[in-house]
Amino acid sequence: MSSPSTTLSPVLRADGVSVSFDGRAVLTDVSLTVDPGHRAGLVGENGVGKSTLLRVLAGTLVPDNGTVQRPPDLGVLDQEFPYPDATPAASVVEDALAHLRRLEAEVERAAAALDNPTDLSTANRAYDRALAAAQHAEVWDADVRAARTLAGLGLEAVLDGGARLVGEMSGGQRTRLGLAALLLRRPRALLLDEPTNHLDDDAADFLAAELSTLDGAVLLASHDRTFLEQVATEIVDLDPGASPEPPPTVYGGRYSDYLEQRRIDRIRWEERYEREQAELRELRHTVAVTAREVAPDRGPRDNDKFIYNFKGARVEGTVSRRVRDAAGRLEALERDQVRKPRPPLRFEPPTGPVPDGGLLAWAHHVTLAGRLDMDAAGAPRIEIAAGARVLVAGPNGSGKSTLLHLLAGDLHPDSGTLSSARGVRIGLLEQDLGLDDERRTPRTLLAAAEGRDALPGDRTAVESHGLLAPRDLDRPVGELSVGTRRRVVLAMLVTQRPDVLLLDEPTNHISLALADELMAGLQDWPGAVVVASHDRWLRDRWTGDSVTLAPAPGAR
Repeated sequence: MSSPSTTLSPVLRADGVSVSFDGRAVLTDVSLTVDPGHRAGLVGENGVGKSTLLRVLAGTLVPDNGTVQRPPDLGVLDQEFPYPDATPAASVVEDALAHLRRLEAEVERAAAALDNPTDLSTANRAYDRALAAAQHAEVWDADVRAARTLAGLGLEAVLDGGARLVGEMSGGQRTRLGLAALLLRRPRALLLDEPTNHLDDDAADFLAAELSTLDGAVLLASHDRTFLEQVATEIVDLDPGASPEPPPTVYGGRYSDYLEQRRIDRIRWEERYEREQAELRELRHTVAVTAREVAPDRGPRDNDKFIYNFKGARVEGTVSRRVRDAAGRLEALERDQVRKPRPPLRFEPPTGPVPDGGLLAWAHHVTLAGRLDMDAAGAPRIEIAAGARVLVAGPNGSGKSTLLHLLAGDLHPDSGTLSSARGVRIGLLEQDLGLDDERRTPRTLLAAAEGRDALPGDRTAVESHGLLAPRDLDRPVGELSVGTRRRVVLAMLVTQRPDVLLLDEPTNHISLALADELMAGLQDWPGAVVVASHDRWLRDRWTGDSVTLAPAPGAR
């Protein structure tokens, strides 16, 4: 991951790191380096070990194998806030500025020593060193930077007066306070796990701008594609499905550069797989048939039996050599062949007829006490036509999830008009799945969605739509990760081929690669799609209609 022109030594390094839990390998022989001034975005499927790698680099998890290099002033955004509840929030800020205060005090001591020096030359050098260190650290701008950082992360009002205790702050506020402390410390290296959680768009933009000014190394794991586009100088993909080679795969540039290079790599992977499979078929045929054929269309005639017998030993040697060569190449290729790429996500078209007039579902002036008032939210009417693409945006509390549940028929309004055309099938991907205790397997659930009983080893929509690894097909759903459970439910919806697909925060808890595949797969799907999302990358690139809900008092 180092730039060829980089002369500074990497400050973050992992060499041959392997970690397993309960006999399951999470990281296997992972090596990477992050140089000063580089900001590496860590991506990959849920469960591939992003947080585990960050913990190893932070020193809170000892790997089974491998070594780690880190600077002594490493900064880590902890999931657990590292200050007791009784700590004044203002003290957290002062603690972050303590090293700057020490540099300022050192300048003052060196200046005082100039008044009555025992050795003027030595005193001058000490003062020059202290002044240079203070200027480099921007000591005299510390209070201004602190105020600007707190304001940029939305903490200015929270800390106004300085009496607020850590225990009185929400989880999101504590996370933002931790970020502010790291930015003020400006350590030589930073490890950040999902740093934009609990940040609004403005605060995320501020954090991106601040990280881009750091001289140190940054390694961050994030599902926020817009944030990665703003910050990353390279992308480190831990997904074993990203490349035929073992992870990590490193891509230089921004997130959009990563997407383009991954697309190209995917094409090359598919081409290599097809070439190797064709060669395998040819070699198998050669070993079984072709290499053993000598003049297959005729045998020896009476007048050339002598020549035939004379040359027989040499012919047999040639045949034997052909067989050995082909068999050797076949054995090597069968051992080293690239694995088959996972198929991309695909959607089958709806099966039902489009109703007359083209409207599939609609909601007019709907209210549900304490949850949604469409008129008050500024969107009195929503109509979903055949093939429509509708994005429902708005802050938390505006009723986006409630609206989708109403359209799906899970909730009933207090007033207003809510209906759908006869025969229209509506599918909903919920934000909260609630499948922790589900003991059925994906194979069983997918077969039920297809209206049949599951058979051992049968192909399912999960496989055909490229949504789930074969190893997870027969595991209880409750034992799968949240992201994998969302894949299963999405596959069930796709299998049912609804006329309207309602997606509530569809990119939550899934890999960035699947999030991109999901939206790409929906582009050409003829059914109607309604998406409720906070995802900035999705919202910025949405090409369909948009509805923005304003929060109403008491709504959620």
